[in-house]
Amino acid sequence: MSIYILDLLIIGLLLLAVTLGSGWIERLPLSYALIYLVVGLVLGPYGVNLVQLNPETEFLERLTEFIVLVSLYNCGLKMNRRFTLTRWNSTIRLIGLLMPFCIFAVAIVAHYGLGLSWAASVLLGGILAPTDPVLASEVQIAHTNDRDELRFGLTSEGGLNDALAFPFVYFGLYWLEDPNLDNWFKQWVAIDLIWGIIAGMVMGYGVSRGIVWLRQRFQKAEVEVQETMEDLIALAIILLTYASTELVNGYGFLAVFVAGLTIRRKCRYPEEQSSQQEFTERLEKLLEVGTILLIGTLLRVEPILTFAGATLLTAGTLFFVIRPLGAWLSTATLRSGNPFHPMTRLLFGWFGIRGVGSIYYLSYAFGHGLTGDLAAQLGWIVYSTVVLSVLIHGITATPLMNWYERRVEEHQTKATKVMVEPDG
Repeated sequence: MSIYILDLLIIGLLLLAVTLGSGWIERLPLSYALIYLVVGLVLGPYGVNLVQLNPETEFLERLTEFIVLVSLYNCGLKMNRRFTLTRWNSTIRLIGLLMPFCIFAVAIVAHYGLGLSWAASVLLGGILAPTDPVLASEVQIAHTNDRDELRFGLTSEGGLNDALAFPFVYFGLYWLEDPNLDNWFKQWVAIDLIWGIIAGMVMGYGVSRGIVWLRQRFQKAEVEVQETMEDLIALAIILLTYASTELVNGYGFLAVFVAGLTIRRKCRYPEEQSSQQEFTERLEKLLEVGTILLIGTLLRVEPILTFAGATLLTAGTLFFVIRPLGAWLSTATLRSGNPFHPMTRLLFGWFGIRGVGSIYYLSYAFGHGLTGDLAAQLGWIVYSTVVLSVLIHGITATPLMNWYERRVEEHQTKATKVMVEPDG
């Protein structure tokens, strides 16, 4: 019997087990990602050795790229507020203040604590910058009328920082290739920072708006889309938006998130938007299974132990110092009456879940100049940090969110009723 058939058998059994046992799993301090990770270990060299994958393979980069795209579009569809500075206050703070703080703080730790060059340190900070929208379903917006500030902030942050960390990854890669900043810094600012972001936003809105317009023309002409084909529109929007944006050197991740926002706002038929959201959520969960399984099969004891000290320093400071401190400072206010409940601010700091987005950025760096001993060091730091995040955040997510909802939700609704107004 071929290994491929055995792989299919095990994955099928896994899907059946987590589906039938989902009611029990949700009551436990246990995440689905942790289960998939353990199964991946069993399938890898330390178990039955049915999956053998090179950490630098392009397949992992493409798989993580696609699952992030689906997740970002789904995040955009969940955004239940019109965009104003007041209503998106938490998002602006988490993206504009917290993300750069985390990147440069990680870079400082890597430079002075691990002895890495500034270029490699900034690259590591950029790779670890994204909070993961794939693994954070327990702390994201659950339904259209969800008015919770913590869930909104974490969902929108996960949707945006997967794209907006890209300039810093580019910065680190350019710096590694050419230490003379004068040769490329202005181009980085103009193209990778300014143009990439603007093009991503414009293309995300334009392409999705054009598809909505085309869809409405067909509906007016009474050309109905078959019900079984309806969900494929979501995939079409994701692929067309991402590809067209990348063709003009914009950030496709940002464009796909904006496309989800646009569909949420411009789609005249709520049932279509709801159908797309349900479809992308299911697709996201299926892709999560495969991705986390593969990450589990990549893990090796020897390199993990070799870089254990560097990993514990990086992940420990990121999880327990940098992210909590940065979140607390980012959500502070000079005027009396902070709109954010103290527990919300604390949980903003704790739920900095690292995952598939960081694996994608790492795989991208492997294919664009990150090689040799430095690639191995950064690679195993990132892989191990993701595993620690799956363990620590996965175990704590359910009990902390249950406690938060019991203790804070009523106060949170009253304190933020001015900012939080669902579309309806």
